[in-house]
Amino acid sequence: MRPATAADAPALTTMILNRCQWLEERGLPSWREDAADIARQAGDGEMWLLEEARSGHLIGCTTVQSVAPPWGWTEQELTEPADYLYTTCTDPAYRAHKPGTLIAWWAVHHAAMSGKRWVRRGCFHPALVRYYQTQHFRLIREVQRTTKRAYLMACPASPVNAESITEALLRADFRHLRSPGHAR
Repeated sequence: MRPATAADAPALTTMILNRCQWLEERGLPSWREDAADIARQAGDGEMWLLEEARSGHLIGCTTVQSVAPPWGWTEQELTEPADYLYTTCTDPAYRAHKPGTLIAWWAVHHAAMSGKRWVRRGCFHPALVRYYQTQHFRLIREVQRTTKRAYLMACPASPVNAESITEALLRADFRHLRSPGHAR
């Protein structure tokens, strides 16, 4: 994982549009109308990219902020040190490598190394809730937004030990994601 730069916007747009096509082929809503706007956020210092180690091909992205949305979290939760994940997207061509899981584990590890207690995220689709639960996120609550139901989720921040990952593919890929000086 590395911070995104403005120069990454074209590759991000392509990756996001690849995901949009995959979603649309399955009758699911996509970000097609927002793809260029999301990609333009690459230079703001909050977006991180997952790249293939050998080729440098863009595989995924996520935005990490320390500010919660102004709704849905309790006053106590808002005072707890946490990272919030937004607009996580992966290239469907790499599904076999579980890039969404790699990004989630990196975020949990990164938050722990940054002194945070939680990684939180939200989504609007029950299928995403089930998917994020496979990454050890827990559904905290559901909140009705204007026309959508939001699902707010959290996972405790903790260092990820690559040797404890049982699936060989993920273990090998996670070694590439560890920050220097934070190998555990």
